[in-house]
Amino acid sequence: MKNILLLAGTLLFSTTLFAQNVDKEPVRKIEITGTSEVEVDPDEFYLTISLKEYYNDEKNQKDKVTIDILEKQLAQSVQAAGLPKEALSIQGISGYQNSVGKKKNPAQFLESKQYQLKLSKLYNVDNLLSKVDPRGVTSTRISRVDYTKKDQLRKDNKIKALQNAREKAAYMVEALGGKLGEVLEIHEIEEGDIYPQYMAMPRMAMMKGEAAAADVADSDLEYQKVKFTSRIQVIFRIKQY
Repeated sequence: MKNILLLAGTLLFSTTLFAQNVDKEPVRKIEITGTSEVEVDPDEFYLTISLKEYYNDEKNQKDKVTIDILEKQLAQSVQAAGLPKEALSIQGISGYQNSVGKKKNPAQFLESKQYQLKLSKLYNVDNLLSKVDPRGVTSTRISRVDYTKKDQLRKDNKIKALQNAREKAAYMVEALGGKLGEVLEIHEIEEGDIYPQYMAMPRMAMMKGEAAAADVADSDLEYQKVKFTSRIQVIFRIKQY
């Protein structure tokens, strides 16, 4: 009886050990990174306009043109270009002391304001700022650009990256006599979005709105595209034919 129990115990132990060895058999797999890149034209432009107070009589520091006057002129220019009032907003306020020569006579405080103008098309800045006294304009520049449908674009780009990973894994595995199996793991790698950078620029070609006035001319300049890149790391099981 003891011998029978001992034999049964030995068989049970051997079966368990065999099962453990089977479970520990390494999984044949392939790890691939799929990528997808797409470039699109920006459809939102943010123009920064800097205005500053000044004196008509600079030498004697008299007859000051205030920031309120310049701001009103800017608002009129925006309206004349067919842009909505909401497109223009205040971005910052600063100031400085104005003096002539070595003597401060006495130095008077002059205000400066920065405005952000949201645009969707190319404008000609000379026309856009036609109602603003040029002596009150410090600079104009495109501070940033954007793409309004970027969320959906990123989603589509990730799907394409996954498809790219499967395509690459399939032909590599099949080339070695295997067959691509199910997905074991998916890891999203940080996305890389590249937006063009713009420097400060003089009063020259910028943007045109959808309902712009007839005297606002189109620009023939081409803007750099926005590049969206998605990278997805996928691990597939390898099966034998």
